[in-house]
Amino acid sequence: MDQNTREELLRLFNSKLNQAMKFYLETCSRCGMCTHACHVHESMPQVKYIAAYRAEIVRRLYKRYFKKQGRIWPWMGESKELGDVALEELYEAAYSCTGCRRCMVYCPHGIDTQMLMSIAKLLLVGANSEPEILTLLADTSIEKGRSIDLLKTSFMQGVKRLEEEVVKKWKTEAGETTIPVDVEGASLLYVALAGAHSIIPAAAVFNAAKENWTLSFFEAVNFGAFVGDPTKTKLILDRIVNEARRLKVKEVCICECGTAYRVMKQLSGKQPFAVSSVTEVHARYIKEGRIQLDRFAFKDPVTYHDPCQIARNAGVIYEARYILNSLADDYREMSPDPKYNWCCGGGGGLVALGDETLDFRMKSAKVKAEQVNDTGAKILSTACENCHTQLSNLNDHYKMDVRVRFLSSMVADALVQPDALS
Repeated sequence: MDQNTREELLRLFNSKLNQAMKFYLETCSRCGMCTHACHVHESMPQVKYIAAYRAEIVRRLYKRYFKKQGRIWPWMGESKELGDVALEELYEAAYSCTGCRRCMVYCPHGIDTQMLMSIAKLLLVGANSEPEILTLLADTSIEKGRSIDLLKTSFMQGVKRLEEEVVKKWKTEAGETTIPVDVEGASLLYVALAGAHSIIPAAAVFNAAKENWTLSFFEAVNFGAFVGDPTKTKLILDRIVNEARRLKVKEVCICECGTAYRVMKQLSGKQPFAVSSVTEVHARYIKEGRIQLDRFAFKDPVTYHDPCQIARNAGVIYEARYILNSLADDYREMSPDPKYNWCCGGGGGLVALGDETLDFRMKSAKVKAEQVNDTGAKILSTACENCHTQLSNLNDHYKMDVRVRFLSSMVADALVQPDALS
């Protein structure tokens, strides 16, 4: 690695060194509490998959370049030179970590491994060593934001084709718009994923609740966050923020996408609108009596996988259980305390990398498959696109014999039509 590249990477490293990050880098007592917290390590017991080991790769670079002893006597202690070998180690650490923060729950100091891995990912971006597909997907999202006027016609045509499927789930009255788009003054802006599965069930539930809503032109997923590029993360986030402000909505509702929700909720700053997950909104509708569900719509045993970014990392835990207990006859918990639930193994951009990571994802999530099997459930519900994909892959790989369902789709399927109430 040439000196100019190293200096640029160290500048990027330094940009991450706020007070919290320095605490994480300087506090590890090597107590070992995190050893058995990582699903990867528990499925494939190797030292390199211990959370503290991953953190140590970043920590040694910090000691070499940002601590006095490392700068003066680099050959002493446990410092490490930033070079090509270090980049390879950073890549393996960053892309074997899903950012689930289960290790943080066990750490007596609350060290946030996901934050330390954000340094690793930023250095990889600076060295052009990140997964190329994630950067390509992030750039595509950014370009869509710049060219939205050119895409609106085709988007509206695609939405129009979905209306019939929405009406099958919830009959709208004559004259009502089944999927409203670009409605100024709407109470709620729904930000979906690309695909009918993310729009149809949500639209049916919004219409059943008589919500004053509108559909976003943009997809929710933030590939900038997956790749760890703060600039691209903000550009992708700002598309939605600007749309919400332009339409003067009161609430932005993020679809079943864990990272999209966490980014919008925690990184958008103070805004004139509230931010919610679709799970929170559905739970609210049930509590307020705005929708009616068939209490026994699902008679087979049901369990729920908590998406790490929505639950452990953002606190949406109770709402999913409230919903499932409103429509399932036999709901079963995976873990006595949801904050200790195992990660599905697909977060941090791993699912987005597709077949490249499939073998690793299957092997590293063995404990998740065992956790699902232990419930004896036949329906496995979740509220995140990545989790749904990963759990479906696990279902095939480990022959779990469950039906993997989106929670929002289950809500839509359990809606009680007005004529059934009369």
